Amino acid sequence: MESDAARWSRLDRVLWTIIAAIAAIVMVSAAVSDFHPVWRSFLVPGVTAAVLAGGQWFYRRWRPDPRLAAALGATAQIVAFAAVGAPLSYLGASLPLPLHDAWLAGIDRSMGLDWNALFAWMNAHAALHPLFQAVYISLMPQTLVVILALGLAGRLNTLRIFVLAFFLATLVTIAIAAILPAQGVWGFLGLHPADYPDIMPAVHGTYLPTYLGLRDGSFRLLMASGAEGIITFPSLHAALALILAAAFWPLPVLRWIGLALNVLMLISIPVDGGHYFIDIFAGLAIAALSLVAARWIAARAGTHAVSTNGAPDPIPARQMAAPTG
Repeated sequence: MESDAARWSRLDRVLWTIIAAIAAIVMVSAAVSDFHPVWRSFLVPGVTAAVLAGGQWFYRRWRPDPRLAAALGATAQIVAFAAVGAPLSYLGASLPLPLHDAWLAGIDRSMGLDWNALFAWMNAHAALHPLFQAVYISLMPQTLVVILALGLAGRLNTLRIFVLAFFLATLVTIAIAAILPAQGVWGFLGLHPADYPDIMPAVHGTYLPTYLGLRDGSFRLLMASGAEGIITFPSLHAALALILAAAFWPLPVLRWIGLALNVLMLISIPVDGGHYFIDIFAGLAIAALSLVAARWIAARAGTHAVSTNGAPDPIPARQMAAPTG
């Protein structure tokens, strides 16, 4: 019978295979197009991911500690995935398809949702805005906290489902954004700093030169570090907010903190992310489907079902001694 360690390693291999496949797509696309990788931008995330993966291997093979190994491995996977996912989003944005901002804004209006009203409220309550801005940019710190907390708490299967759902939601979002491109509220409404004199949103049109350059062919650099967030529809921030809240939920100490942070993040997304409201709803739907798919894939890979009673997930036999490969 296949050991637990082998089944856990198999799911890890699925995650690394996804990363390798995206990297191959990016490299092949660069080779056959006028895109140029900025190699130095891949250096820090590449070295970081390699060191973390080396730590995972060490704590699996030589000094077995399944919790620490899982935390190190998951962090390596997120770092590596982010490094190849960013240039993939640039390739998607370069497709010469018509912008859909008018359609998205129209959906908001049909639902009775007024972006300008929320924008005006934020500007009128400028003392509160730094909180929303800080929560909006907390995505990666939250991701690191969730990985460490789940790993050290022994929620190893929950951790793998989180990483897999993170991957799936990002890839689906990139694909939809490529097919239904939009420049976002800042570009569509032509907003300028004079329109928001008392606040400084986290995203305030700074991505537009890159995004529009990708569309007209004037920007052809692929980068990991320093890449702009260019996705409007669906909102990746909204998708990851739900995935993060779901990952925090099995941790009694962090459950309500995680929920509160990510509810605030959803509120911050329209203004600080320059998103239409429909972007958020679409992101939440993608997150829900990604979580279901991640659980299904984890079950197919032979891992244990996620427990819901707050107890740690079962630790694989033999202390997860098998290396990830």
